Amino acid sequence: MSLHVRPGAEAVAVAFPPWWSSQQVFSAVASANADIIRITAISSIVVVKPDNEVGLARLRASGVWLTIDPQAISACWASLPGGTR
Repeated sequence: MSLHVRPGAEAVAVAFPPWWSSQQVFSAVASANADIIRITAISSIVVVKPDNEVGLARLRASGVWLTIDPQAISACWASLPGGTR
């Protein structure tokens, strides 16, 4: 399974700097006009729905370090002891 975001994916897991507070993360997502779909146990990683085809670029401009296929990280967490889906 690839961690790369599939072209045309509606949901994307995004990672912000780990020292950012939840408030900073939520503000950055809002400034990129994306919708939060799910928060994770790691406050700097959230699953979002970008606004449109330029949504990923807006998220990167707002501070995103990494974009990940959310199914890939879900599979990783589910394989950990005590992991949940």
